[in-house]
Amino acid sequence: MSANRLLSWGNHPPFPQTPHACPWRDALPQALDALLRTHGSTLPFGNGRSYGDSCLAMSDQVLHLRALDRFIDADWATGILVAEAGVTLDEILALAIPRGWFLSVTPGTQFITLGGAIANDVHGKNHHVRGTFGCHVRRFGLLRSQEGRQTCSPEDHPDLFAATIGGLGLTGIIDWAEIQLLPIRSSQIDSIVARFETLADFFTISAELDRQHEYGVAWIDCAAQGQTTGRGVYLAGDFAPDGALEVAANARLNVPLMPPVSLINGLSLRAFNAAYWRKHPRDRQPRRSGYAPFFYPLDGIRQWNRIYGPKGFQQYQCLIPVTQAQPAIHALLSAIAASGTGSFLAVLKRCGEIASPGLLSFPAPGTTLALDFPQSNRLGTTLFPRLDAIVREAGGRLYPAKDAHMRGEDFRRGYPAWEQLEALRDPALCSRFWTRVTT
Repeated sequence: MSANRLLSWGNHPPFPQTPHACPWRDALPQALDALLRTHGSTLPFGNGRSYGDSCLAMSDQVLHLRALDRFIDADWATGILVAEAGVTLDEILALAIPRGWFLSVTPGTQFITLGGAIANDVHGKNHHVRGTFGCHVRRFGLLRSQEGRQTCSPEDHPDLFAATIGGLGLTGIIDWAEIQLLPIRSSQIDSIVARFETLADFFTISAELDRQHEYGVAWIDCAAQGQTTGRGVYLAGDFAPDGALEVAANARLNVPLMPPVSLINGLSLRAFNAAYWRKHPRDRQPRRSGYAPFFYPLDGIRQWNRIYGPKGFQQYQCLIPVTQAQPAIHALLSAIAASGTGSFLAVLKRCGEIASPGLLSFPAPGTTLALDFPQSNRLGTTLFPRLDAIVREAGGRLYPAKDAHMRGEDFRRGYPAWEQLEALRDPALCSRFWTRVTT
């Protein structure tokens, strides 16, 4: 891949994007007009951490906004921050943590942009307490190809505000945003680690610990079968009430080269998962750690996506409603284990009842399962259709920000407000994902 061509983080599907950088907000209208005159349509592109094709323009020409990385204003008495859309979450943390603030909601990587966090309405380990990222967005600037610049908030242009949060970059170009941060006294996390034997144990532990802690998530052994299906390790935690306000150091590990084939296979997966599960004690253990290993375990290895080889990988993330969660998740894990593929980091999390302001927000009351698969033709012909059928029967849905295969009928069933978004979509902006699931 040429250095001046972009792909999604999963390196699949293979539609390289030509970036058109714009380092200044004042130059955005001219940059957008120039792209449209030459290529007809485009799409905003941040730091390239979306997994599937929601960040890939139908024209394969993207407006690259990472250079919009300036902080505009901050009130450290209230934790209200204003920044350009290309600022990454780790850059926000580097500024906010020493002053006693953290992101109200953070996903599993700190290397996404502020604009991308809004466009995908990301969620994290405290959804049951804080909802999605969009719940903490106060307002933002939106450039539309026909109407020009607008400031959107719950009071000003509320329809565009709702459509843009979780709107996959289709309603306009976010160039700045104002968000509410979370006060902290320390950047350390006090956590409890609980190993469990079965999927039923996960739901019991989660129901108990989610009520007691700000953050909660489980690692699942996706290779376990039979009576051990769904075994895993539950992690619950809170910011420590005392300690230093330190910013995590940059990752030291790196995957310098892409191997010719994926390093993830059935043998390595089963061996690692069994060892990882057994290394955690049966009894609950308290521990204190920095925020980075708690929230961002994969960020500790730069370019970790290279381990999947040149074909890349697909992430499968679904949400199952409360009433169907346990049997459907069990069926999903059984099908995945039988397939002999999966990932070292399979994540299970119960979502809460706090509604997002976004039209197409993914989380809802229920349980979400997420894991990666090395790309192969078998995913599309065998495994994913089986998983999709289980999700469909349970009334669940898939996460657009992580998707590269979803059927159009499944998207439209799972996101009935898609027509409202289409009505507000900027006609100059279109992704390969949107074309795939709406036509």
